[in-house]
Amino acid sequence: MAEYGISLGEQVAVVCDSYAPPKALQKFVQDVQAVIGAENQVSVENVNQLLYSSHKESSFDVVLSGLVPGSLTQHSAELLAEIARIVKPGGRVLLKEAVTPEASNDDKLKTVSKLQTIATLSGLVEVKELQKDALTSEQIQAVQKHLDLQCNEILAVQLEGKKPNFEIGSSSQLKLSTVKKPTTEKPRVDPTAAKLWTLSANDMDDEDVDLLDSDELLDPEDLKKPDPASLRAPSCKESGKRKACKNCTCGLAEELEQEKKGAQPKSACGNCYLGDAFRCASCPYRGMPAFKPGEKILLNENNLQDS
Repeated sequence: MAEYGISLGEQVAVVCDSYAPPKALQKFVQDVQAVIGAENQVSVENVNQLLYSSHKESSFDVVLSGLVPGSLTQHSAELLAEIARIVKPGGRVLLKEAVTPEASNDDKLKTVSKLQTIATLSGLVEVKELQKDALTSEQIQAVQKHLDLQCNEILAVQLEGKKPNFEIGSSSQLKLSTVKKPTTEKPRVDPTAAKLWTLSANDMDDEDVDLLDSDELLDPEDLKKPDPASLRAPSCKESGKRKACKNCTCGLAEELEQEKKGAQPKSACGNCYLGDAFRCASCPYRGMPAFKPGEKILLNENNLQDS
C-alpha cells in the first residue's frame, strides 16, 4: 500500500465492482487495514451502490476506486462527483480504469485526456496520470466482453486527483481593503459670475413679473379664416374631372367626399321619375311627385322621419 500513499489513522473507502474476485477484494482490504490501523475501519462500497449510500460529505481521507485486481470499473461523471463529495477537503482520490490510447467512434471506452477532463469537471483538482500499464490478453478479452467492444488497443491507466481545500458549496466573507481617495479642493468660483447665476427669493416673486397676453401678439388679419380656394394648389383649379391630392390640405378632398355622399341615388328599375305607380316598395322617392329624368331631387324633412 506504500504506492498509494496511505498513512496511519486515515479514513479510507474502497470502491469495487462485481468483476473483482472476492479473494482479491478481501486481500486488498486487509492490506489497507494493516496500514491505517485497527482503530479505523475500511469502508467497502460497490460501484453500483455508491450513489445510493448514506455517506456524509467529507467522510474519507482517501478513496480507492477500481484498484482491486480484476476490477473493470468505468467511472462516469456522476460516480466521480459522488466520490468527490465524500472526500474530505484536501483528500485524495486514486482510480484505475481501462482506456484506449486514441479516440474512437465507440464512446464506451475513454481516452486518458477525456478521463482527466471528467474528473476535473466532477470537482477534483490537480488530476494527473500516475502510471499506464498494458493489459494481458485475458484482461483485454474481459474488457471487450464487459463493454461489448471490438477494440484491441486497451490500456490500464491510474490517475490521482485531490479535492480542493474547501467544501463545495461553502461560503466565506471577503475582507476588502478600501483606500480613501485624497480630498481635492473645489475650484474657486469668480464671485461676479456666481452672482449672475444666483436666484434669490425676490427673483421668484410672480407679483412683480409682468406677464404678456399671447392674444395681444395677434393682429386682426391673423384672426381671419383663410379662403379654402386660396389654399388650393394650381392643379386643383384645372378644368375637367377634379381629383384631390394624396395629402390634400386645401379642402378639396372633403368637398369631393361631401358631393359623393349627397349624390342622387341611382334607380334600380329606371322608372322612379314616373311616380308611385311605377316605383318599388323600397324606393326612396315614394310619396313624391313625378319629376323629369336627370333632375336633382331633394328630400324634405317629412320624408326623412320614421313612420
